Amino acid sequence: MRSEPTSVLRHRIVEAPAGRLHLAEQGTGPLVLLVHGFPESWYSWRRQLPALAAAGFRAVAIDVRGYGRSSKPAATDAYRMLDLVADNVAVVRALGEESAVVVGHDWGSNIAAASALLHPEVFRAAGLLSVPYAPPGGPRPTDVFDHIGGPDQEFYVSYFQEPGRAESEIEPDVRGWLAGFYAALSADTMPAEGEPDPHFVAPGGQLRDRFPDGPLPGWLSEEELDVYAAEFERTGLTGALNRYRNMDRDWEDLAPHSGAAIKQPSLFIGGTLDASTTWMSDAIDAFPATLPALSAAHLLDGCGHWIQQERPDEVNRLLTDWLATLEH
Repeated sequence: MRSEPTSVLRHRIVEAPAGRLHLAEQGTGPLVLLVHGFPESWYSWRRQLPALAAAGFRAVAIDVRGYGRSSKPAATDAYRMLDLVADNVAVVRALGEESAVVVGHDWGSNIAAASALLHPEVFRAAGLLSVPYAPPGGPRPTDVFDHIGGPDQEFYVSYFQEPGRAESEIEPDVRGWLAGFYAALSADTMPAEGEPDPHFVAPGGQLRDRFPDGPLPGWLSEEELDVYAAEFERTGLTGALNRYRNMDRDWEDLAPHSGAAIKQPSLFIGGTLDASTTWMSDAIDAFPATLPALSAAHLLDGCGHWIQQERPDEVNRLLTDWLATLEH
């Protein structure tokens, strides 16, 4: 029988290198730290928190620094991966725990992977959603992104590099931009094959020029969109976008770990209609070497990018089944 604490969602603030980090917590038991991606918040895990709590876990979803109710350092280089990993370690310690399983989606997947790689003594397992693990190393990221798309269009990651540029597109209409961005990467509303790719910007254009102009995706209600929009209308987008602006710094910081595998137990869940999994199919193929303790890699047929929101029941089942196999 489920105990009463699992039914109560609690919000709290903890001290961390970022300054202060907000988190939402539900349940008791082994700690599972949930890390969101762009452009989201702790709220993207709203359908996982009660399911993990009911399964006997202490589920904690954070607002990554720069998002929501967490601190938003002013310096662009305060959003490098090493800082985000330090925040995760601080959360585990602030919650009075020695270790945790870390689960991330989108950028949160990269943060979760780096947390497990750099602090295996704290993060005893890693669940990665949507973005597969690719070890540090290779060419400088911005050099790679500059050549994606060719001369006729600009890759969105390159578009995000210049401070203020994407903000000037997004912030005058945060709610409308978010609605379009979420729809562009959702299975039921994404542009059809052959239509302009919303991951790219035409010369002189904006990213939103290629967003679908139609209904919200099925997983997102007007009220849920209001929650996301209200947070970003309050905070702005700079803290969130600064994650993209540190990719070259991360490349330098993590160079000592070039090619390194994550040796703890791991899980990957992706969507077959998500560009993150199709573009990075080579990384998935390399999992036997890069994730040697991988329990399973699941590709959900017909699923887009927002995987834990598009397919909450399936993701909850896969997560809880995997968590149950881990030593606590």
